[in-house]
Amino acid sequence: MNQPLAYVHPQAKIAPNVVIEPFVNIEKNVRIEEGTWIGSNVTIMEGARVGKNCRIFPGAVISAIPQDLKFDGEETIVKIGNNVTIREFVTINRGTKANMETVIGNNCLLMAYVHIAHDCILGNNVILANAATLAGHIKIGDWAIVGGLAAVHQFVHIGTHSMVSGGSMVRKDVPPYVKAGREPLSFAGVNSIGLRRRGFPNERINYIQEIYRFLFLKGLNVTQAVQYIERNLPANDERDEILSFIANSQRGIMKGYTRIRERNLT
Repeated sequence: MNQPLAYVHPQAKIAPNVVIEPFVNIEKNVRIEEGTWIGSNVTIMEGARVGKNCRIFPGAVISAIPQDLKFDGEETIVKIGNNVTIREFVTINRGTKANMETVIGNNCLLMAYVHIAHDCILGNNVILANAATLAGHIKIGDWAIVGGLAAVHQFVHIGTHSMVSGGSMVRKDVPPYVKAGREPLSFAGVNSIGLRRRGFPNERINYIQEIYRFLFLKGLNVTQAVQYIERNLPANDERDEILSFIANSQRGIMKGYTRIRERNLT
């Protein structure tokens, strides 16, 4: 830790075995737990809470003040979980009085040039590919993947185990367990490969596919589809999670995709 070419504020709380490379700047009111490595030219600003065994690569800026004109200097934080990898030039802004914190869960991978704005909440095992950009107040569930260069609108919610195509403009909520792609962003199937990799048996994956057939592929509107699913498909954890996600959606969920729609676009 005693790196003479780095600046560590005397009030920062750094675990003894944290590795700090040259030209790092760590401000006051920062806490970094054991086993974390901080590459050269990283800036960790006031309000950062960094967990165990994280890797922060050169050029990253953690806990800068929000890019929000309503921010009034309130004391807010960024919480980063354990085993998080933050690649080159990632920027993570701290919260505002709306939520008071920006949160990154455990075991996340934030690839180079990712931006995470104020008050975002990421679950565990989330992957954001290169240059994915999150506006403020976004929620991303466990195991979700957002492709490179995707731009996510403020207040959007991306569900667990979902996968968003690279380059997407994400204006609506993306429900759990799905793949999302095309423009405008649309249902592109269930994320069956990802679910199998995480140990979901085929019968559970097939049941999730059945739910989304009624939601996106039967020509029903969302209200009709939800009513049908509630009345006719047996309750289980996945069904209830999908229905709860839809019921709590602030921006509305993304649309389905059909061949009729494809013809209308050509």
